Amino acid sequence: MATPVRTEGPGAHTPERPAGTVPAQRRAGGTGAVVLPSGPLARLGRATRTAPGRLRLAGALLAVLTLAFGALTAVQVNSRAAAAQRVVDNSQPLSQAAADINRSLADADATAATGFLLAGAEPRAVRDRYEQDLRTASQLIAESASRTPASSQLRELLSKLNQQVPVYAGLVETARANNRQGYPLGGAYQRYASEQMRTVLLPAAAQFSAAENALLAEDMKAARATPWAGYALGLLALAGLVWVQLTLFRRTNRVFNIGLVAATAAVLAAVLWLTVAANGAATALARGDREGGVPLRALNSARVDVLTARLAENLHYVARGSSGVYADLWSKTTEHLVTSDPGRAGPGTLLQAQSLAPRAAEGPIAQAVADYQQWRERHTAASKLENDGDYQAALDATVTAREADAPKTAEAAFAAADRQLADAAVLEEGEFRDAALGVDEDLRTAAAAIAVLGLLAAAAALRGLGRRLAEYR
Repeated sequence: MATPVRTEGPGAHTPERPAGTVPAQRRAGGTGAVVLPSGPLARLGRATRTAPGRLRLAGALLAVLTLAFGALTAVQVNSRAAAAQRVVDNSQPLSQAAADINRSLADADATAATGFLLAGAEPRAVRDRYEQDLRTASQLIAESASRTPASSQLRELLSKLNQQVPVYAGLVETARANNRQGYPLGGAYQRYASEQMRTVLLPAAAQFSAAENALLAEDMKAARATPWAGYALGLLALAGLVWVQLTLFRRTNRVFNIGLVAATAAVLAAVLWLTVAANGAATALARGDREGGVPLRALNSARVDVLTARLAENLHYVARGSSGVYADLWSKTTEHLVTSDPGRAGPGTLLQAQSLAPRAAEGPIAQAVADYQQWRERHTAASKLENDGDYQAALDATVTAREADAPKTAEAAFAAADRQLADAAVLEEGEFRDAALGVDEDLRTAAAAIAVLGLLAAAAALRGLGRRLAEYR
């Protein structure tokens, strides 16, 4: 007969627990209270085992998603608004200022050579134009320096330009003084001043202009960038809201939860607003760059080439034809105006400016091309006179102080082309500003609206789930 096993009292036998097993519960202090696992994950796990717990967790996740969507997207859109504002208020004006520095210096050099050729008969208008060019360049250099960070390498270029402009002006004044007294040394000084301009000042100005164009391109890229993170969070928030509503529908057979529907509508409205604002800003800036920025940069290059050609023409007569350097410079520059590279087919800087011109600037640039062709014809006629040995007649056909003959000179044709190009530049700059102006305000409005919609979505989701939780009380 089997021996009974005592289960309580002295000597009671307790069966051994197999090794490696864990008791289903532990008793604390002999009181019989059950101690459950603790910690955040354990509490989360217990919460998800009940319907109210799952609703609370869903509400918390939806609130986090919608708030994160609103906050992150608002930050991204504000960042693009700041970039758009920099484009309008800083980058594009600095880029154009750099181009104007380059053009003003080139024009000063060409005008100084014109004044030298006219010597004592130099009209006041020529002298005024030269002085205005130097004042404009100096003013733009100072303004650009004030808007450029001290740590930027561009400050070195501006400092170099600021130091060299007075040096160049001093050389020109020395050349004028010697020329008025009939000293041949004046021509040497004028050529040396021009060499300093072409080898020191203009390369520095061109480098500064290229750097400012690069900074403008960076700001344009930042302003037009797609806010992918905002879209990703928005779609994730929408997916979460739809999933929670489908889950509630399957478990309760209730079609709509007003709070969750409102939250979904708020997030969807925010995503649509983001799409409209981002695409609108990108489209406006792209149009401004296409109809203003790109044509204006091409036009600025053409204007400098035109001035370089005029300088070469004038310096050839300053040197009295004793050097072929300036004739070669004329040939190279004029070829660059109509072909991309010597010996290669393709449009040059002037024809590129014409092909890229927006509708508003087509007329002035077409007229400038016609004036340029007339200028070349008059230059060719003057060169023929020089080759025939009549230097004075060639000079008079190029530039003269006689008012009656001035309209027939190469100088007049050049001046007409230069005026048309200047008018076109004003129109193209206006096209850029018209397209880009106000983009930053539209983006900031969108950022504020998206942030508010994200907050409303979080509140609506919590409200909707809160009403569902109330049914369990």
